[in-house]
Amino acid sequence: MSEPLAIAPVSAPVKGTIRPPGSKSLTNRALVVAALAEGPSRLTGVLDCTDTVVMIDSLARLGIDVRHDPAACTADVAGCGGRIPSKSADLWLENSGTSIRFLTALATLGHGTFRLDGNARMRQRPIRDLVDALGRLGANVSCEANGCPPVVVEAHGLPGGKTSVAGDVSSQYLSALLMAAPCAAAPVEIAVEGQLVSLPYVDMTMGVMAKFGVVADTSAARRFRIAPQPYRGTEYDIEPDASAASYFFAAAAITGGEVTVRGLSRYALQGDVGFVDVLEEMGCRVDWRPDAITLHGGQLRGIDVDMNAISDTAQTLAVVALFAEGPTRIRNIAHIRHKETDRIGAIAAELQKLGLRVEVNADGLTIHPGPMQPGTVATYDDHRMAMSFALLGLKVPGIRIADPQCTAKTYPHYFDDLRTLCGT
Repeated sequence: MSEPLAIAPVSAPVKGTIRPPGSKSLTNRALVVAALAEGPSRLTGVLDCTDTVVMIDSLARLGIDVRHDPAACTADVAGCGGRIPSKSADLWLENSGTSIRFLTALATLGHGTFRLDGNARMRQRPIRDLVDALGRLGANVSCEANGCPPVVVEAHGLPGGKTSVAGDVSSQYLSALLMAAPCAAAPVEIAVEGQLVSLPYVDMTMGVMAKFGVVADTSAARRFRIAPQPYRGTEYDIEPDASAASYFFAAAAITGGEVTVRGLSRYALQGDVGFVDVLEEMGCRVDWRPDAITLHGGQLRGIDVDMNAISDTAQTLAVVALFAEGPTRIRNIAHIRHKETDRIGAIAAELQKLGLRVEVNADGLTIHPGPMQPGTVATYDDHRMAMSFALLGLKVPGIRIADPQCTAKTYPHYFDDLRTLCGT
């Protein structure tokens, strides 16, 4: 664990332009689809972080050639045509939920035994719904204990057929099934049970699939049909990470500044660009351009907001809410209790430690602005706790972030970029 990092308050509104690194969510989806494609693919804008490194390493263990150049932000992937070359592999996924869920489905396309595992927190994160859904498609997948990893896949190809998957814990289950489905032996039909959380991430998955030549039939409500068809190798440029961009937009919001994020637009594949709509509702002004978004800070007011679709930015909003007039209620995010940590519980604990009033309920929390005391924010080995709560220190003296290196999971150079943008 790294030493705590003191955050220097800014003396003026934050103003500047930045392009965050490539999207982790898009990078891992593009790597999986490119790996399954017929023919080679070249990915640009590839994010170099823990989550993508474990994905690339695991694909190599599965016999898929990925040549990653971190300095150039590229990856050349030799597609396997939907046929996993290795006959056995042990995959270590740290705490990367996208990696273990996507690769569990991908491994069913092989022929052999594959075991997927991760760190202590990963062994607490549910995956039973995905395992059961794959079983209904004829795959032999099991959890070693309690419906959580380690996962063992006794693969003999994916037969296909009809299945269902719960939608209220993680959209990654559905995304995993969708990406593997075109390589099944027979058509796959997936029915979603219950509310589907984080819907924009499913749209993102289908957007990446379409870039590689595969389109799912979504004509029936809450059902996805995919016929056997090949992915085609292609060149694919990965957008900057919209979730990471939320921290820089928030810096402008809480300091009354102006920040432009290059490489994103209203039409980005990532639903988290919608975070700026939330900031606009709180009193900021947004300029949309074809290749950039500029946010102008304003007088902030508390709001009541459903963040189910953009829940990865809930922690960012929790910090912005502290500088608004009136309370902010963030709701419909119960599923973030199953992320890298219990994010609802972590937000509440750390804000209460700083002297603030927070009301917690089943599906979210209400945050009341007030005077804050200095302190060290625990980050729970959660990159988003570290990145979002660092913004507090831009306005409140004496804020330190515990274990700042946990940001390496998705954004290794976050604090360098924040310093540069803020001029501190």
